[in-house]
Amino acid sequence: MALFTGTQESYYSGSDLGNYQFVSFADLKNNFLVSYVGEDKVIPKVKIPDVNFHIQRCIAELSYDTLRSHKSQEIDIPPTLQMKLPHDYVNYVQLSWCDDAGVERIIYPVRKTGDPMAILQDGNYDYIFDGTGTLTTAAESETWKKFKQKTTNTTVENVSGPDVDATLAEGRRYGITPEHAQFNGLFFIDNQKGYIYFSSGINGKTVTLKYISDSLGTEDEIKVHKFAEEAVYKHVAHAILSTKANVPEYIIARFKKEKRAAIRQAKLRLSNLKIEELNLIMKNKSKIIKH
Repeated sequence: MALFTGTQESYYSGSDLGNYQFVSFADLKNNFLVSYVGEDKVIPKVKIPDVNFHIQRCIAELSYDTLRSHKSQEIDIPPTLQMKLPHDYVNYVQLSWCDDAGVERIIYPVRKTGDPMAILQDGNYDYIFDGTGTLTTAAESETWKKFKQKTTNTTVENVSGPDVDATLAEGRRYGITPEHAQFNGLFFIDNQKGYIYFSSGINGKTVTLKYISDSLGTEDEIKVHKFAEEAVYKHVAHAILSTKANVPEYIIARFKKEKRAAIRQAKLRLSNLKIEELNLIMKNKSKIIKH
């Protein structure tokens, strides 16, 4: 486990605030080797690259469902209406822009557009090739051009609600597509190109991207919350034993069971449930909801 070795003054005046709750990659590796590897232990010997690999795979897997490694970025959207995906991006959680009151307005995904590769054609609709025989493509597709040229009013239908216009005639809301039932804006993600594309109404707005990361980076950047430390050790031990030859099946089954139990315990600890908060939620349940 990681121990605090500095002074209180060095902590409060330094840049490592809050890091005591995490265990570094180096500590995870060293602690695992001390606890599980050696003579008269469950793993007699193991290669260090194997330990490094399984720790990284474990952290990546736990980040999705257990550690819930969510990060966020805030940028001003340029006239190109594009945002680059972060280097450690796996999936998005939410996109929103901030209004003058500091309230986040959720931007909704649009499902019926994209930015396909636009192949150039001549007057006879034949493909155009360059000097090396490679297909030539346009910088932007016509689909993307038309999407970003749409104004908020023509892209989004008007309906009543907290984030929408109340000018829609009665009866025209029936069957409306949910993402079109607001005017906070729209987006779609091109994972192949690594860009997020926005509708024209987002131009110049400050947008926050909340996304899921796999928590991987350099060894100095990789760290795990102490609540999930034991889950990492059990996960790595099971992964190493299950890939070794001549390991009895009952040993593998035992560590598989212990791994699942440690992950469940980590989820409970990281859920961060507090009695006071639960009590407040239950009190809210007794309120009469008015429409």
